[in-house]
Amino acid sequence: MANYKNDRSFTDFVHKRLALPLIYKQLGWQEVQLREDYAKYIDMMDGIDYVFRNDNKIMSVQERFREEQYKGYSDFTIRYRRDDNKFKSRHESEYYKMKAHYFTYGIIDSTKKEVKNAKGFIKYAIIDLRKVYEKIDSKAIFISDNKKNTCEIVEGNRIQCPVKYNTDGSSSFFPIDISYLVKLWGNEMLVDQYGFL
Repeated sequence: MANYKNDRSFTDFVHKRLALPLIYKQLGWQEVQLREDYAKYIDMMDGIDYVFRNDNKIMSVQERFREEQYKGYSDFTIRYRRDDNKFKSRHESEYYKMKAHYFTYGIIDSTKKEVKNAKGFIKYAIIDLRKVYEKIDSKAIFISDNKKNTCEIVEGNRIQCPVKYNTDGSSSFFPIDISYLVKLWGNEMLVDQYGFL
């Protein structure tokens, strides 16, 4: 449980101190203040961390932030399964429940321990999840437990994403290379990005 609390406080800090002023403000997105119980519910049930308003448009967002050691990666990751969880109802992770419109993925310019010294993002992207899930539904993006480390373009027009396992056995996830999304389907897959392309 301590890991969850540490991760949550890291994410909350990056959201408030970096993402709000450096990403969302630039886009004109204003955070909608939700009742605490409702915010917790949509996080657990729908994979939605925050809700924003831009004029009359409402956008739901899932966020994931990483420390600087991940700067060499060009993908974002979606949690897949938690098969070792003692509760069977929790075996299916965010991939199965995520209803957020967008996924904000960022790598900050500091370590997690020194997050209070972070000044900004080495790279970040806001991915249109509805378009990603359309590609998954049509099998243009597909998940394969192929023991590989990175995703790859196959058949010239599909992205194959490997299943990766956390070393502590807590869960699995799959990466999607942001540059591959743009290479195959153009900028329509991204709302905004810095440093990935």
